[in-house]
Amino acid sequence: MMNRMHINGFFLLGISVRTTNQDGQAAKDIEELWCRFMDNNILTRIVDRTGDEVYCVYTDYETDHTGPYTAILGCRVNSLDNIPVGLVSHVVSPGTYVKYTAKSWLPNRVGQTWQHIWDTCRNRQYIADFDVYGIKAHNPESARVEIYVGVAR
Repeated sequence: MMNRMHINGFFLLGISVRTTNQDGQAAKDIEELWCRFMDNNILTRIVDRTGDEVYCVYTDYETDHTGPYTAILGCRVNSLDNIPVGLVSHVVSPGTYVKYTAKSWLPNRVGQTWQHIWDTCRNRQYIADFDVYGIKAHNPESARVEIYVGVAR
């Protein structure tokens, strides 16, 4: 399921990794990023959060989904005035996004949904895309993860 919508920009604090989708590298790198996020209690280090949803933002694309990009795992914050040591900040610009929903059996279904996006979404901007892991993502068997893909107007 997908919907086209305008998203206001937002600030993000978290941790990041530079990766690529080539040879399954992103799956490994992003899994390690999640482990670092959980093992180091990064959520508790992000002050001034707008909520407890965890975002995985994909940005700084070198080319398109086949080239290197940066994945940032973190939370939306009200401002970037207080950046704790060891965390990175990012500004997601406002824009037009298409919303997809990955349903059940995480993380496999999120990966399958991204594969579908890579195969079918032709008007991507490659500025910022993101997944939102909210309360509905807590149970892997019945999870719902919202995926937002930046597109041309």
